[in-house]
Amino acid sequence: MRISAKGEYGIRAMLDLTLHQGRGLVPIQEIAQRQRIPQRYLEQVLLLLRRAGFLESKRGATGGYQLVKPPEEVSVGDVLRAIDGRIAALEVAGRGPGDTSPGSDLAALWQEVADAVGAVIDRLTFAELADRARARRSPHRAVYHI
Repeated sequence: MRISAKGEYGIRAMLDLTLHQGRGLVPIQEIAQRQRIPQRYLEQVLLLLRRAGFLESKRGATGGYQLVKPPEEVSVGDVLRAIDGRIAALEVAGRGPGDTSPGSDLAALWQEVADAVGAVIDRLTFAELADRARARRSPHRAVYHI
C-alpha cells in the first residue's frame, strides 16, 4: 500500500481540524502553517474533503474550514478513499500492486499484510488520532515502566 502526498496531507489536515474542533472556522493559512503544507496544495485537498462531506467552508476574511461529521465517525480509510479513490493493494519492491501471479509463493502473505493495514486504517478514527496526539503533547502524561 502506498499513501500519496495528497492522502497524507488530507490526514494531517483532518487531524488538525479535529484538534481545533469547537473553536469555529479554522483559516487555511493556519492549517498550512501548522502542518507545513503548501497552501495551494492544501486548497485542493480540502476541496476534496469538502466534496466528500467531511468539511464545510466559508470564504472571506473570517472564513475557514471546520468538520461537519464528528471525528468519531470518520476513519483514516474514509479520508484516504475520498482523496485517492480506491486504496491500492500493497506494493512490494519489484512487483506491481497486488501481484498474485501463480509464480508468487508469497502472494497470500502480501494479501494478508494488505488486509491487516486496511483493517487498521478503517478502524482508526480521527477522534482516536486526536486523543493520541493530545497524550503525546501532555506534560503530565504518566510514564509506565515495565
